[in-house]
Amino acid sequence: MKLHEYQAKGVFADSGIPTPPSELASTADEVVDAADRIGYPVAVKAQVQVGGRGKAGGIEIVSDADEARAAAESIIGMDLKGLHVDRVLVEGAVDFEDELYLGVTMDRGERKPVAMVSTRGGVNIEEVAAEEPEAIAREHVDPAFGLHPYQARRAAFDAGVDRDVATDVASVLRTLYSLWDDNDATDAEINPLMVTGDREVVAADAVMNIDDDALFRHPDLAEMEDEGAAGDDLEAKAEGYGFDYVRLDGNVGIIGNGAGLVMTTLDLVDYYGGKPANFLDIGGGAKAERVANALDVVFSDPNVDAVVFNIFGGITRGDEVAKGINEAISEFEELPKPVVVRLAGTNAEEGMEILDTDQLLVEATLEDAVKRAVERAEEVSA
Repeated sequence: MKLHEYQAKGVFADSGIPTPPSELASTADEVVDAADRIGYPVAVKAQVQVGGRGKAGGIEIVSDADEARAAAESIIGMDLKGLHVDRVLVEGAVDFEDELYLGVTMDRGERKPVAMVSTRGGVNIEEVAAEEPEAIAREHVDPAFGLHPYQARRAAFDAGVDRDVATDVASVLRTLYSLWDDNDATDAEINPLMVTGDREVVAADAVMNIDDDALFRHPDLAEMEDEGAAGDDLEAKAEGYGFDYVRLDGNVGIIGNGAGLVMTTLDLVDYYGGKPANFLDIGGGAKAERVANALDVVFSDPNVDAVVFNIFGGITRGDEVAKGINEAISEFEELPKPVVVRLAGTNAEEGMEILDTDQLLVEATLEDAVKRAVERAEEVSA
């Protein structure tokens, strides 16, 4: 379960992490009233769970009531990367000198939690990790003992954090780790943690994702689930169909039958230069209705320019899967987006032969299917 920024900041603030004063608003009048109470300048921030809100026009800094009203009228109701914005966070603007990144997640390769610090805050940390891995200081944590104070300080110093704020940064990192651990989170991040001119640290953003299977242990967080889902019609639709679905910010839709298979496809899309738009696991089998529902979800994402359908026939035979796909696409006079299909496993050859190649693009290998989907997405978006 993904918490919205305002929800995560509430959790962080309750644990002592400094955050700017803020209020949630859903109308222009509420935005102006909140801004007047907080004091200008303020940031008006769309509350949708997608990256790049600022570049997409979902965040504006305003200095008076007229600007606050204009920003509210512009942001509330907008379509932000396919998500409807119905709420904004009105937050006191932070006069900062430096931006840091703090994060805690699970390092599956090391089979341990990892706490991270970087002085490259305020930017896409995934790009930093790929292009400048040395810019991120990492401390692996023994979960039996938690993040020791010396580890948090070492991470701050190794990252190059200024000495006069390193202790405060280390303290925030330890609190962030405790929140991650205590709440069964999968990720907890502050990007950026701002360093002000007075050499104080303030969490200007907040990310916290909770393991769905652990929500029964956290009824206070579980109560946020329905509220946190507001504005994300696609995830609600996918949940209604019974799919495991995660929306991403790319343009290549991904459908598969099995979590490992979908993750492999997602990784290959990235490897071949594309950007995945989603994770969608339709589970065992691929009957026509389930295939049609999966296509309905992916086609409903305006960011998707092409779809790759990766199916492995195990107990469910490939020819049965192919019949289900054909039946599902027969509901469309013309597919709204290119769909590339790859079948493997039991009766895969028979299935490939009966697929409707008038509407579908069929490839024999997963690599070729992914490459073609990435190419078609590039053509559509060009």
